Amino acid sequence: MSQEPINHLSESARFIQARAGDLTPKIGIILGSGLGFFAEELEDPVKIPTREIPHYPCSTVEGHKGCLVLGYLNGIPVGAVQGRVHFYEGYSMAQVAYPVGLLHQIGITDLIITNAAGGINPDFIPGDLMIIEDQINLMFGNPLVGPHHPQWGPRFPDMSEAYHRPYVQLAQKVAEELNISVKKGVLCGLTGPSYETAAEVRMMAFLGADAGCMSTVPEVIAAARLGIRVLGISCITNLATGISDRPLDHQEVTETARRVQGKFGALARVIIRRMAGMLSY
Repeated sequence: MSQEPINHLSESARFIQARAGDLTPKIGIILGSGLGFFAEELEDPVKIPTREIPHYPCSTVEGHKGCLVLGYLNGIPVGAVQGRVHFYEGYSMAQVAYPVGLLHQIGITDLIITNAAGGINPDFIPGDLMIIEDQINLMFGNPLVGPHHPQWGPRFPDMSEAYHRPYVQLAQKVAEELNISVKKGVLCGLTGPSYETAAEVRMMAFLGADAGCMSTVPEVIAAARLGIRVLGISCITNLATGISDRPLDHQEVTETARRVQGKFGALARVIIRRMAGMLSY
């Protein structure tokens, strides 16, 4: 987004557009741990392993397939990222945000960003879905640091509505219609890959966080700069250290995410249909 050469995004986009042909989605979705299944629901898919895309950083994390899937959901063109990249994999913040810049480059204006998150709010239980209302950046980095390229947006982007309020309201309304219980809350981003200590969790709770994760925050910052409207959904896959006495492990995270696939899929399908209606598809 800032440190990456501009021509890299252009080259990546040309590669994708050559494979996708006339398929030009405006709605994108980044799928977190255990939620990659959703991309398999797209019809007439064009599947592009991200390792084949020029300049695209490759995911190395279990549960993140590493594939860009372009296809149709009930006739609506959608671009889905199966497997994001993380700062803790050794990538720069700019590289972590690269997929967002690329989605924008191929025409996506509206983005659903999902993740697996640890519950900090004591009212949350594993398996809850949380609609993200705001975020706290404790990753001690920002993808916009570096040379400024005005064509990508302002040097100092406003973050007062990082998560598009009409989409927050839309997601809550759809959940009510489908009788799916959802929470709303603030997401805190941390670097990982170690899970947080009980003291760190108490700090996050004091700061106002309801859940914590090791992704999403840089992506949303990049999206805000580009003018992309974002809906964020966290799958609460575990209770954070100190909230639960159980040791944490990644397998539990992915297994819990898989258990909520049914309700997440139902929610996402209707949300995308309503978003497309708002965009006059």
